[in-house]
Amino acid sequence: MTTNKKQVPEVDIVIDEEKGVIREVKSAKYLRSKKEHEKRVNRAIYIVLIVMSIVWLAPFVFLVLQSFRSYLTESGGMVDYVIPHHFSLDNYRFLFEDGMFFRWYGNTLVIALVCAVVQTGMVLSVSYALSRMRFRGRRLFMNVVLVLGMFPGFLTMIALYFLLKQLGLTQEGAVPGLILIYCASSGMGYYISKGFFDTIPKSLDESARIDGATRALVFWKIIMPMSKPIVIYTIMMAFMAPWGDYVFASYVALGRAESYNVAVGLYRWVNTNDYQGYFTRFCAGGVLVAIPITLLFMFLQKYYVEGVTGGAVKG
Repeated sequence: MTTNKKQVPEVDIVIDEEKGVIREVKSAKYLRSKKEHEKRVNRAIYIVLIVMSIVWLAPFVFLVLQSFRSYLTESGGMVDYVIPHHFSLDNYRFLFEDGMFFRWYGNTLVIALVCAVVQTGMVLSVSYALSRMRFRGRRLFMNVVLVLGMFPGFLTMIALYFLLKQLGLTQEGAVPGLILIYCASSGMGYYISKGFFDTIPKSLDESARIDGATRALVFWKIIMPMSKPIVIYTIMMAFMAPWGDYVFASYVALGRAESYNVAVGLYRWVNTNDYQGYFTRFCAGGVLVAIPITLLFMFLQKYYVEGVTGGAVKG
């Protein structure tokens, strides 16, 4: 067998005279240049990502550092020092000594936990019904909910406030009032969960139904054990929404400090004449507020990603 090879910049032309075959093979020089180009592109991407990470993390780092800044030993301006000269636990000590902060923290925790349970049950039930059942008006209902979801929620705040006021669920009753509002329309957020249920074969439901299982039994014993990612995703979303809400919570609990959630209470602190002193305490409170959400994402990130991607396959 005789082989003639002709060098060109990008490929080597290999001619096999015995078999009469002409083959093109990437040259080593071309492969090296391509690899170097990919390295340059990856290096540029990494630099951009590092810069974005620094910009994104800088406020959080500043918040943590200022929470350890002693207001008593550093009497200068609020942001005179990005890195405190004297690290102290004075701000955290103030939070534990001040009863109002943990009252606000408890209100927020109660609202978030109740909403996480109630909303999860409502969302998953609606999602399963729309995914598995076919009934008159189903498509119309889904379209109406989709259109209503496009309107921002703050358009109804005034009407909801007066409605809650008539029911005695403002100020002293702000906590149950907020729970009612957060849970009332939670079934409208069925999109991701329905998409996840659509990926589970319906043959499982049909086999169980043939064996005499009811819809409820199929839902709890067959579908739920297979839907752990979307259940955890729904719980996390239901927990996070009231945990950081400020706008509507400030209306419902207006004028009643004992009914504030933690977001409203911390804002009231910095919105005082003693802005310099309460700012570092505000930062310490912000760190304590961020701890539950951070732990949730750290331990449940795997299921969170699976729930989002699984629910986005079908709609």
